[in-house]
Amino acid sequence: MAAMNEIILVSLILIPLIAAIVAMGFPKDNPRPVWYFAIAVSAVTCILSVIAFVGYDYTEGGYQFTRTYDWIGDPVNISLALGIDGIAAPLVLLNGIVLLGAVLISQTIIHRSRDFFVLLLALGSGVFGVFAVQDLFFLFFFYELAVLPMYLLIGVWGSSTDFGTFLRTKEYGAMKLMLVLVGGSVLIWVGILALYAQSANVGSPTFNMIELGELAKAGAFSHEFQRWVFPLFMIGFGILAGLWPFHTWSPDGHVAAPTGVSMLHAGVLMKLGAFGIIRVGVILLPEGASAWMPILIILGTVNVVYGAISAISQHDLKYVIGYSSVSHMGYVIMGIATLHPVGVTGAVLQMFSHGIMTALMFAMVGSIYERTHIRDTNVLNGLIKRMGTASCFFAIAGLASLGLPGLSGFIAEFMVFVGVFRTYLPLAILAVIGAAITAVYMLRLLAKTFFGEADPRWDNLPDSSPLEKAVGAVFVAILIVVGVWPAPLVRVINIGVDSVLQGL
Repeated sequence: MAAMNEIILVSLILIPLIAAIVAMGFPKDNPRPVWYFAIAVSAVTCILSVIAFVGYDYTEGGYQFTRTYDWIGDPVNISLALGIDGIAAPLVLLNGIVLLGAVLISQTIIHRSRDFFVLLLALGSGVFGVFAVQDLFFLFFFYELAVLPMYLLIGVWGSSTDFGTFLRTKEYGAMKLMLVLVGGSVLIWVGILALYAQSANVGSPTFNMIELGELAKAGAFSHEFQRWVFPLFMIGFGILAGLWPFHTWSPDGHVAAPTGVSMLHAGVLMKLGAFGIIRVGVILLPEGASAWMPILIILGTVNVVYGAISAISQHDLKYVIGYSSVSHMGYVIMGIATLHPVGVTGAVLQMFSHGIMTALMFAMVGSIYERTHIRDTNVLNGLIKRMGTASCFFAIAGLASLGLPGLSGFIAEFMVFVGVFRTYLPLAILAVIGAAITAVYMLRLLAKTFFGEADPRWDNLPDSSPLEKAVGAVFVAILIVVGVWPAPLVRVINIGVDSVLQGL
């Protein structure tokens, strides 16, 4: 068992990465073999992610499943140091679940399917790497590995949106996403190099986050240094988290992406940004975090309210979910910015909850679009009478999104609200108003699109496939289980959050 613990994280990273290379040898004109291969690989990584989460000993805390592989020694000092704490463990589980769901849903990818699954598996490997590594150099490497495939996944396999005079091509969505995220990556890399250079000034240069954290606790980074470096990480990682006003790439990217990519984009990739703010910004630059958190929580509040108001005015199902994601990531940002144990725990739980519910919504929208080739809510009416399963699954995800008690979204948002009420009362009131607006647009969407008067044109519309139903059922079960019994997640997250906040 000890040997298994030592290789589980490197296996999570290398299995999909090696599989992506192996998949290049599959025939390009036969989509089924590579799809079956991707299912097998993602199923293995899902099992390993479950083992990693279940095997994390929350009574012990700290970083577990640790292993270090030397890469470059003196004088550069770069190593592939691995380990997960109570914050990373549930996010590793989230990626394992969503990656498997995204691969299963992607059975409809026929055009250049081999290339699609090569990129999808590489993306999954990059996400596992970001959550698992303890070296800033490799964190940046895996961060880029997770982000860069999005350009081709959207630009080649995506779809364009046309509502009369309103046109957004898939090429536009892919290019906009890539330019904005690369801009954020530049800020992150500058911040990483600044930390590396500063560590050299006070001792031996290192990219290792454990060692850098010890330097931060010892006061090796001056207050002035932390004040100007922290915003590089706050904005650089915040861009991927949909931080206002750098969020505009996100809804366009959501809409243009194919279904499986939308699931990973909203379900997992946006969480990398929030995770980076905690893992790099708050832990390594605690004084800078304390100084900048009032600004971050204001921006997070704008996210919540602006995203919810924008979602009301959308008529494309994907745009509704896209702006809803911007709004819900605002709760994550607000929870982090409280630097309060309850608020930060709620933020991490919201990352997990939002990842599942959003992936479920995009999966069901993909099922609807596959059969109707329409996402316009002015045209789609009364779908529950024809696509009952897809409609019910979407409705459950929507109710989780608006915070219905008994579903995972409620307890996550509740904890964020408690943290914000204890630290920034006026902004907490605005956050609650944002939640009320969420209820308005989500209930209106459900009432009209799914439970409204049935349109005769959909009389012969088939329901979701058995595979889509199976994926949806698992995601719904997770939303309900976490909503009813959140303790297994919360107790693991708590120990990670306590460790982070001790440095403050």
